[in-house]
Amino acid sequence: MRFVRTKIEGLWLIEPERFVDQRGSFARTFCKQEFSDHNLATDFVQHSISISTLKHTLRGLHFQKTPHQETKLVSCVRGTIWDVAVDLRRSSLTYLHWVAAVLSAENGLQFYIPEGFAHGFQSLSGDVAVSYMISAPYAADSACGIRYDEPAIGISWPAKPSVISERDLSWPRWAMSDISTVL
Repeated sequence: MRFVRTKIEGLWLIEPERFVDQRGSFARTFCKQEFSDHNLATDFVQHSISISTLKHTLRGLHFQKTPHQETKLVSCVRGTIWDVAVDLRRSSLTYLHWVAAVLSAENGLQFYIPEGFAHGFQSLSGDVAVSYMISAPYAADSACGIRYDEPAIGISWPAKPSVISERDLSWPRWAMSDISTVL
């Protein structure tokens, strides 16, 4: 695996090394030792799959409040997504900055998103499946979000959302929210 630093400390893109032969290909997507060598989380207690059937479906931006913050290892196992992570760590020099990456079944890239970040994605194709390895069990009382179009963050999404949940549309403005002080 190749570990690629992003412009935000702690946020990584992970590129599997594919071995190709007449049968197809093989790639290792997780290695506890290699993750540990990069000081990344290695204990994932939950694995989830998200399916989006329509192109330009938008999910997020989601995060868990303290003390239930979570690290995520995200990959797209079918189709293509535009994946986004937003730094919510108040002490960070990159507070409210974001990084996006195109993840697809074809490129095999993974996004390592540590605690203290919000996460969301937009499907760039129909029939998308996104896999999440998560470091903490889901805690409903700690589930939070930020609107995808929050002006304080200014994410440039690839397209207008074709589908977005009512819940994701109902998150409060970040600057006016008491959520911004809980991380």
